[in-house]
Amino acid sequence: MKISQLSKITGASIRSIRHYEATNLLTASRLKNGFREFDEASIERIKTIKTYLNLGLTTKQIEKTLKCTDGYYKDEAEKVCREMIQMYEEMLLEVNRKMNALAVVKQEMEDQVRQMKDSLYS
Repeated sequence: MKISQLSKITGASIRSIRHYEATNLLTASRLKNGFREFDEASIERIKTIKTYLNLGLTTKQIEKTLKCTDGYYKDEAEKVCREMIQMYEEMLLEVNRKMNALAVVKQEMEDQVRQMKDSLYS
């Protein structure tokens, strides 16, 4: 499929798709006229890339993650994949810290609202 079709199906801009290709996150074959041609697997690949971007990964981290999950690394697989797992675990710890901090803020706000209502309606 052409890049415009892939863009329409995935919601990724043509510019983003070109960037994904330039950063080795996505591959395309070239037609005789030089146009890119993407296969059906590109749809899922872009969805995966977008998920990783939403998780806060850089394109370099996404490239390593995809290579790890694609079985790209042969001799280095264990080392590289362990590094990626460690990175994810660190990110998860940070998310949990932020969630705990937000839970405290939420409770304080609820307490403040309750106090204000009590003083207003008493």
